[in-house]
Amino acid sequence: MSQPVIVDSVAALRAQVQDWRRDGLRVAMVPTMGALHDGHISLVKIALERAERCVVSIFVNPTQFAPSEDLDKYPRQLARDLDRLGMAKADLAFTPMVGEMYPSGFATKISVGGPSAGLESDFRPTFFDGVATVVAKLFLQATPDCAVFGEKDYQQLCVVRQLCRDLDLPVEIIGAPTIRDAHGLAMSSRNAYLDEAELKIARQFNMILRNAAVALAAGADRSDASEEASRALIAAGFREVDYVEARESLTLAPWRRDREGRLLAAAWLGKTRLIDNVEVSSA
Repeated sequence: MSQPVIVDSVAALRAQVQDWRRDGLRVAMVPTMGALHDGHISLVKIALERAERCVVSIFVNPTQFAPSEDLDKYPRQLARDLDRLGMAKADLAFTPMVGEMYPSGFATKISVGGPSAGLESDFRPTFFDGVATVVAKLFLQATPDCAVFGEKDYQQLCVVRQLCRDLDLPVEIIGAPTIRDAHGLAMSSRNAYLDEAELKIARQFNMILRNAAVALAAGADRSDASEEASRALIAAGFREVDYVEARESLTLAPWRRDREGRLLAAAWLGKTRLIDNVEVSSA
């Protein structure tokens, strides 16, 4: 099993992509923070269906973590990640250090409005500025034709799409279905924080959201369905619910019954914060 080409500088990344361009090859990108699981590998597979070459970035981006969040303990396992990327046939792993991405004197920030409003931003107000800034940098560094993001982080996917539209970044953004375990739990690097008892509780998350989505599609009031889902999460063993909200799929404006929707949620299980989302059918 061979590993992908590994580069840790922007100059080396650009040189490799330029070589592929000279050969007329289409390039896809999968931005990650490492600790790769089957969900990430599914993104690589989709990328290789859409392009001849796939770049995977592995960078734990400090600007999207608040001081109180888990930057220091976020799982890092580069050797294992590279082995997994080799098995998935990714072509290149971009593994920059913080100083390469944010050199001394770095002072620029990108803020995206629209779909960033509410939900995650109510609880992580600096998060999407960090995401937008690092994604814009990665796209300018790698100049991919397309990039693949998972629907598990649905609000992030919408923010990245808005970013590319507003700044005329010539990158096709591909949303990929959420990969779940046999019990319906969305794959996440932070699942590694959960013990066995917490995993059993976490695996009820998606089922509770699906029940709420069915109720909404059948005519339940939006607020009532959200409150019922929040109560069900607490009853299941979650410590706290940050939000359960129905939004329009494309804009993330408050959901209207004649539009396709998404029910998005974030909840705490012990010291671990989990997010998930499900589709809501229109009337």
